[in-house]
Amino acid sequence: MPLPRSPRLAVAAIFALNGGLFGVWASRIPAFVRRFDLTEERLALLLLCIAGGAILAFQAAGRLSDRHGADWLGRRAIALYLLAFLALPLWPNVWLLAAGLALFGATYGAADVAMNAWAAEVERAAGRPIMSSFHAMYSLAAGLGAGSGWIAVALSAPPGLHFWVAGLAAGAATAALATAPWTATTSVEDGPAIALPRGPLILVGLIGFASAVGEGAMADWSAVFLVEVTGTTEARAALGFAAFSTTMVVLRLVGDRVLARIGAVAALRLSGLAAAAGIACLVAAPGLGLALAGYALLGMGFAVVFPVIVTRAAAEPGVPAGRAIAGVATLGYGGMLFGPALIGGIAALTSLPAAFGLIGALGLLMSALAPAVRRP
Repeated sequence: MPLPRSPRLAVAAIFALNGGLFGVWASRIPAFVRRFDLTEERLALLLLCIAGGAILAFQAAGRLSDRHGADWLGRRAIALYLLAFLALPLWPNVWLLAAGLALFGATYGAADVAMNAWAAEVERAAGRPIMSSFHAMYSLAAGLGAGSGWIAVALSAPPGLHFWVAGLAAGAATAALATAPWTATTSVEDGPAIALPRGPLILVGLIGFASAVGEGAMADWSAVFLVEVTGTTEARAALGFAAFSTTMVVLRLVGDRVLARIGAVAALRLSGLAAAAGIACLVAAPGLGLALAGYALLGMGFAVVFPVIVTRAAAEPGVPAGRAIAGVATLGYGGMLFGPALIGGIAALTSLPAAFGLIGALGLLMSALAPAVRRP
């Protein structure tokens, strides 16, 4: 029986693959730490390679998306992202791993801009809010990817086997689903080489940055935090990111209705408070139980932020959607990728709980800047 050919399904599949592979990577970071005997400082530098690759890719991706179409770029970028992911456990030393992580970050960044720009086009065609549901697919897949890490560790599966089984299965499913034809609205006008947010989008980008620092820290430091601070096992530590991602997907599945009921500004104010409360639980946690509750609150805090700011950026008058999203992503998703390196640097100077305190402060900042997401 032929599979349904729906643009919405195609975009959802790409969001899911993007999140799922990143969840697998996040869940196995402790294995890379052990394999290469990484200190917190060295791990922070390696995570910075992901950030650098993504930031550079955001700029090119925004221009390519506007010139050739978000669907054209999305299908190509996600394929390259899968190849970069499959190569991660194959690098034999830290230097080649650093280069591989830079490529992983670059392909992740390009796919991210493309899929969000395509999602904005499909949302406009639908005539109703659906952006949160796409991001729900990202979070659901990220949680499943992280959960697969728990299973892989319990079965003593090495990262190489884990990455290839998960990556090839997810890639095959995405290839089957992301086949719907789509006629995109593109722009071939030249623009600035560096797509930075301007005017009202600066504050929108700062909201994204505040949220993304925390979201990135959850992806890359959640398992390490549980192992080092609460003393839990590596297998159970993978449950932290799974709890965070599961909460995010539940909130994102109902996020469009929540936003329609209380509005984007009120939703972001409550989100910031939930994130700050989650960090308070983590820092005070005597064991795994309260820490997992903290991760759940953090998932609530970050769930609707990116759907809101992507929709707001794509609606900016006079700016092509790809470049507007790339500009906000430079601050927003840049925070997701630079954030883990920042957390690692602060942890090296103080402690990991103190570094996590920065996430709580940024949650309060996010609440304060919430009025910036009002649509023009």
